[in-house]
Amino acid sequence: MTDIHQAQTALGDVAARTLANATKTIPMMGTITPRWLTHLLQWVPVEAGIYRVNKVKDPDEVEVDCSNKDERELPATYVDYEEWGREYVLSAVNTVLDVHTRVADLYSSPHDQTREQLRLIIETIKERQEKELVNNKEYGLLNNVARNMKIKARTGAPTPDDLDDLISLVWKEPAFFLAHPKAIAAFGRECTRRGVPPPTVSMFGSQFLTWRGLPLIPCDKIGITGGKTSILLLRTGESRQGVVGLYQPGLQGEQGMGLSLRFMGINHKAIASYLVSLYCSLAVLTEDALGVLENVEVGKYHEYK
Repeated sequence: MTDIHQAQTALGDVAARTLANATKTIPMMGTITPRWLTHLLQWVPVEAGIYRVNKVKDPDEVEVDCSNKDERELPATYVDYEEWGREYVLSAVNTVLDVHTRVADLYSSPHDQTREQLRLIIETIKERQEKELVNNKEYGLLNNVARNMKIKARTGAPTPDDLDDLISLVWKEPAFFLAHPKAIAAFGRECTRRGVPPPTVSMFGSQFLTWRGLPLIPCDKIGITGGKTSILLLRTGESRQGVVGLYQPGLQGEQGMGLSLRFMGINHKAIASYLVSLYCSLAVLTEDALGVLENVEVGKYHEYK
C-alpha cells in the first residue's frame, strides 16, 4: 500500500512540465543548402544594372613580327573590337513578406518573429538565386556553354577520362567542377573501381573530392532527367577572362550583395509588409571559360523542379 500511495502522490512528468521552460531553436528549413557556387564566383558591381562584355574582333588576325629585319621595315597592325558587345541586364528575385503586428508584438520571445521570418525568406531567395545562376534561359551556366565546349560522357557514368577531356577544354586556369551530388558520388565510385580514389581538399570548413587538383563542388540546382545530368567546369574571375557574377551595389536598404530589404508600411488590418529583392546575373567573358560534360549517368533519380 505504501508504494501505491507514493506513486499516486508523486508529481508526474506532464504536470511538472507546466513549470518548465523548453529551450527553443530558431526555425529549421530543410531546403537551405551551402550554395557553394555563390561563394566561389567573383562578384562584379554593375552600374545601372547593365554589364557589357566587349571582345576583340578576329583575334587570330592580330600578328606581330619577330624577324631580324631592319626596324624601318616593321609591320604596322592594330587590334580591332567588336562594335557592340553583349549586354547583361540584372534580373530580380522579389517577394513581399507580411507579418501581423499582433504576432510580432506578442510572440517574439525568445526569438524575434519578424527577424526569423525575414531570415527564412532571404534564405529562400538566395536558393532561387543559385538556381537562376545555373538554369536561367538568358544567363544561366547551362544555357551559355559554347557549342565547341560541350562533350559527352564516354560510357555513361562519369570517369576520370571524362573529366580529363573536360579539363582539356577549359585548360586555362580552371577553378572548379560543378556537379549534382549524385554525379560526384558516381564519379567517386568509378574512381574507386579503377583503383584511383580521388583525394580531398578542405575549403570553407568542408571536405570536397578533387580531380587533378580541382575540387568537385556539389550543387543540387543542376537537374537530373532520366537518370542523366551534366558536369560543368569553370574558370572564374574578370582578370582571367572567366565567369563572373554580377550585382547592383548601393541599393536602398542593402543587406548584402544585390540584396535589398524595404519596409512598406502597416495597412489598416495591422499587417506589416516588407519588400525583399535580390538583383543578380552572370557573365561568361570568353567561350573557353566554361565547359560541360553531358549525358552523365547517375542512375534513376527524380527530375529537379
